[in-house]
Amino acid sequence: MKLHIKKGDNVKVIAGDSKGSTGRVLVVYPEKCRAIVEGVNKVKKHSKPSSKNTQGGIIEKEASIHISNLAVVDSKGNATRIGRRMDEKADKLVRYSKKSGEVIK
Repeated sequence: MKLHIKKGDNVKVIAGDSKGSTGRVLVVYPEKCRAIVEGVNKVKKHSKPSSKNTQGGIIEKEASIHISNLAVVDSKGNATRIGRRMDEKADKLVRYSKKSGEVIK
């Protein structure tokens, strides 16, 4: 399945508890249609003391969020849908913003 979101994209959450917040995509899981976004959908994980974390305690980290709840943000800061078209110069398929028409890298 081809996804409209890639690692490194700036996205805005359009549904759910974190609605309205923006962040950068850290990891994409295409088989689950989920992504982890920096600073969004924070959860608290209780961990036992271990050799890695001798203190243990409550750790706050980002949980994955479904891709249908994310929209890519263009350079002007607007949430937009993504299209694909051939770039005449490079003869390559590029992603572009359907609102402004500019190419998203």
